Amino acid sequence: MSYEAVIGLEIHVQLNCPTKLFCNCANAATEQANSHICPICIWLPGAVPQLSESALKQAALTCLALNCEIQDESAFDQKVYYYPDLPKGFQLSQHHKPLSRNGWLDITGEDGKSKRLRIHHIHMEEDVAKLVHETEGQARISLVDFNRAGAPLVEVVTEPDMRCPHDAMAFLRAVRTQIRYAGTAECSMESGTMRCDANISLRPVGSEAFFTKVEVKNMNSVKAVGNAIAFEIERQSKLLDDGQPVTMHTRLWDPEKNITTYMRDKFAGPCVPDPSVPSIRLSKIQINALAERLPEMPSQKQARFADQFGLTEEEAAQMSAERDLADYFEVLVNAGITPRPAAQWMAGRFLPALKEQHQEIASTSLTPDRAAELLSMLEKEVINAKQARKILLLMFTSDKSAAAIADEKGFKQLTDPAAMTAILEQVMADQPDAVANLRSGKKQAASFLIGQAMQQSRGKANPKLLADLLENLMGDN
Repeated sequence: MSYEAVIGLEIHVQLNCPTKLFCNCANAATEQANSHICPICIWLPGAVPQLSESALKQAALTCLALNCEIQDESAFDQKVYYYPDLPKGFQLSQHHKPLSRNGWLDITGEDGKSKRLRIHHIHMEEDVAKLVHETEGQARISLVDFNRAGAPLVEVVTEPDMRCPHDAMAFLRAVRTQIRYAGTAECSMESGTMRCDANISLRPVGSEAFFTKVEVKNMNSVKAVGNAIAFEIERQSKLLDDGQPVTMHTRLWDPEKNITTYMRDKFAGPCVPDPSVPSIRLSKIQINALAERLPEMPSQKQARFADQFGLTEEEAAQMSAERDLADYFEVLVNAGITPRPAAQWMAGRFLPALKEQHQEIASTSLTPDRAAELLSMLEKEVINAKQARKILLLMFTSDKSAAAIADEKGFKQLTDPAAMTAILEQVMADQPDAVANLRSGKKQAASFLIGQAMQQSRGKANPKLLADLLENLMGDN
């Protein structure tokens, strides 16, 4: 039988607020264990949580960035469950009245067509503590670090609109891009500021029914989410083909073995309204003021790049894919670099080199102002493409300007017509067969002669000027 996958995601995003959700402790989970705690975030009896206005605004801005509708009223509930990372026995979350509903993002499907994926709701909640498992002597022990306890989170809960791993991966990337543009979160799965759980079920092709779903956790990259979903689809397909039932439970993704493994039975504790945190009401004026804080978002920027700078649809999409990348590109253009060559250089040279140097665009030593100088030299043919690539790599590890490096390494192009004519004449004398082939109409012979001249000049000659001079020399003969 042929099956169709039905996939929904639950995406936890840690907001980049300076403090935690219900207290004034620093939101700094990675620092020394238990160095940012207080009676509220370690949940001592009698401690009263106080909702952070900054966290609320960041959460609402995140909802707006994902095209969600802020609700007239939202409220916190006590989500009851018992686990060592939550010693008070409940988590403050928004189950009955979430902050927002009815969002959406557009992705490009596997067929290359635009596809809209819906968001059911986004709610706020506090993060739990972190368990640290160690060995002391021969005994295994577990320690609790409360630095993360109470960190401000939003959870993005999608509708089950995804049908394949590609959809889920594309949606995750779109969420990350939108939120990073809004500036409300880092959204790094590798560092844990964005975490994703996937719910996967199968149904016969053509059916509209919903069948038993399995939840998968412990995926720390977009690629891992896709791989875990693909494995789970195959695992459930085999169960159904063998006549075995799919049971509701939670599984873990094992990235080393590339499999999912049983974790625990699925359970849902009661959610009861919390009496200590007042309900939230944001007025239309407040919501509109927040919406005005949103920057130009990716789809808007993509359209403008295509219209204003004459980029192709693909180039505009690539240059607007990340806010830091788009900002870098615009600095280059505003510095006078021709837009399309700037976009092509960034995609083909700069980004691969950045990855090779293990640098992030937001913190690279090669600032856009320095890169603009390099590209200006290339556009003015002071250096050629090969020399520019060498200078680019040196600029990552040096604070010298492109011009200084070019002078120091002797990378500047040879543009003296007399000197280049002399080189060509010598090459033509050494390669009479190639000259004869060129005279007989074999155009590839011209490329060979220019290549020989480039070797003679040790790569410094301007190839365009060489081509013009060669044409003149052949015309004279």
